[in-house]
Amino acid sequence: MPALKVLSALDVARIQWYHFKAIIVAGMGLFTDAYDLFCIAPIMKMIGHIYYHKDSIGTAVLSTSYAIALLGTALGQLIFGYLGDRVGRRRVYGLCLMIMVLSSFGCGFSICTTRRSCVIASLGFFRFVLGLGIGGDYPLSATIMSEFANKRTRGAFIAAVFSMQGLGILMSSAVTMAVCEAFKNAGEGGSEKTRAAGMETLAPPESDIAWRLILMIGALPAALTFYWRMLMPETARYTALVENNAIQAAKDMQRVMSESILSQIAEDSSSESSPQQPPSSSSYKLFSRRFLSLHGRDLFAASANWFLVDVVFYTSNLLLSQIFTFSNKPHNSTNVYDSAFEVAKVAAIVAACSTIPGYWFTVYFIDRVGRVKIQIMGFFFMAVVYLAAGIPYIWYWSKHEKTNKGFMVLYGLIFFFSNFGPNTTTFIIPAELFPTRFRSTCHGISGAAGKLGAIVGTIGFLWATKHDEEDKEDVFPDVKRVRIAFLILGGVCIAGVLVTYFFTSETMGRSLEENEEDEIGTTSGPGSSSANELLPPRQ
Repeated sequence: MPALKVLSALDVARIQWYHFKAIIVAGMGLFTDAYDLFCIAPIMKMIGHIYYHKDSIGTAVLSTSYAIALLGTALGQLIFGYLGDRVGRRRVYGLCLMIMVLSSFGCGFSICTTRRSCVIASLGFFRFVLGLGIGGDYPLSATIMSEFANKRTRGAFIAAVFSMQGLGILMSSAVTMAVCEAFKNAGEGGSEKTRAAGMETLAPPESDIAWRLILMIGALPAALTFYWRMLMPETARYTALVENNAIQAAKDMQRVMSESILSQIAEDSSSESSPQQPPSSSSYKLFSRRFLSLHGRDLFAASANWFLVDVVFYTSNLLLSQIFTFSNKPHNSTNVYDSAFEVAKVAAIVAACSTIPGYWFTVYFIDRVGRVKIQIMGFFFMAVVYLAAGIPYIWYWSKHEKTNKGFMVLYGLIFFFSNFGPNTTTFIIPAELFPTRFRSTCHGISGAAGKLGAIVGTIGFLWATKHDEEDKEDVFPDVKRVRIAFLILGGVCIAGVLVTYFFTSETMGRSLEENEEDEIGTTSGPGSSSANELLPPRQ
């Protein structure tokens, strides 16, 4: 069967230049995603100085500013994940990138400059639209890379795409520090007084340009890869299995891969007298009884694990900007640039020392150790670190974390084992478990569950750890409540261990089609003869 030959050729294809090109082109989307999602913490510090100098940003405004892009991301994952299965990965991929580029510029061109309510509303609108584009990029990047890769190194390739997030976080911090330092030096330390939103503020007029510039720079990496993204062909699996066109699938792969077997596939396909059905039995509908019996457990596990890890990951990033500072200056003496610079510097240190190494440990070990073992290990060690931080937090760590490098190392381990663990594997597993007709949709559903977890974590943390006195000027969260937050996050990680152990399937070393065939075979009844008997078992 021609389609089988195309898929077999993809599964055994040697590593070649096109695989690395696909990693870069797809990874730039994740790079931009991370830049845009994680630059908001220093940006809000700057907006607080410019527009809220005497009042400080309220918890409601701050939590909304964090959550609005995450909400857009969740909706984008659902909408564009579904469209990726209906109209094709390639078409939707370009649309998502265009939305990301235009909305990034829109964030910088937020229409107001004098009224803070108008600034926040305008920024929130463009951040929501940005989230839609970011959300679409998640399932499409993972699905495209999984469908191009061979089964031996598929996990490493998808992890390499996702690892671009670490570089995006580092770049957002570097750009923030560079812009702040440049504007600070140009404005002689930002001591000039001006009036913004009818209030006296120490923020100089040009600082309102600085945060906008930081947001707009995030559009450049995605814009630079738009041309190459549009040149990518549709994946052979989608063309062969969903569009039922094995001939075109072979031609597309021949165009980008130097595998002589693909020429033979095209010739064999041309000689077929009648169209062949693809090697897939997924004629059932999404969320039908048959779908739920075959893939319901996998969808639950992927969604639950992503929800749990994003509660931890995004809350940890928010904690990072709230409880750490390397500045010896009191908060009320720092200017608009210093406050944002300090937040970005801490994020850059953590990204360089723990986040990025964690991603690349996963790239190296994912096809050697397996997805499930890495995910369990990551959740487990994150739980250990959170408990080690939370149990003695009141009487020890809270008195030392701002000067004690040991606490910084301990906190860095959370990000290392998050990325050498569930933050990466939850991105990989949904791209491998589901049939081609539902792969992008199910990845989008899993990712949307994760972003709901991120919203729960960020909003829950901000409200649960705020001081009771609304006018209290202490910028650090309540110590007792931070301790409780650490302990809760440790419990969330333990829940992740249990869900992974009991519900998550191993996909290492198996083709994408073998996962579906194995499920079909297991439901055939006692004594049935199935090709899956010859396949390696799923764990």
